[in-house]
Amino acid sequence: MRTWTTARATTLAAALLAATALIPATATGAHASGARAAAAPACATGELCLWTKPDFKGTKQIFDLSTLTINSCTALPAGTYQSLINRTGRPVTTYQSDVCAETGEFQTYPGDGVLLPQSPYQVRAFKVWET
Repeated sequence: MRTWTTARATTLAAALLAATALIPATATGAHASGARAAAAPACATGELCLWTKPDFKGTKQIFDLSTLTINSCTALPAGTYQSLINRTGRPVTTYQSDVCAETGEFQTYPGDGVLLPQSPYQVRAFKVWET
C-alpha cells in the first residue's frame, strides 16, 4: 500500500482547485464561456466586477454589495460592458437596456462566483436581487 505524504496531498488538492476554478457556472448550468476558458482577474467577495471588453479586458468597473441598492436598476457609466464576475452572493440580472427594460436582452446570473468572459449582448445596466 502506498503512503501519501502531506505534500503530495496538498499538491493534488491545489491542482483540483485550480482546475475547478476555470469552470464557470450560469443560471442554466451551462458554461458561460462557451469553448474558451480565459483566466479571470481578481474580483473580491461581495463585488460585481464588469469589463468593457470580452475576456476581462478593457476598463474595469467594480460595484460593492455594501453600496448597492438591492432590487433597483443600476445604469452603468458611459459605454457598454462585455464581461463580468459576480461574487455578490446574490443573483444579478444584466440588461441590454440602460433602464433595465425587459424588452431587450437580459440574463440572470447566480452570485456564487460566476465568470462570464463574453456576454451575448452589450450590458448597459444591472439589478442585484435579494436572495
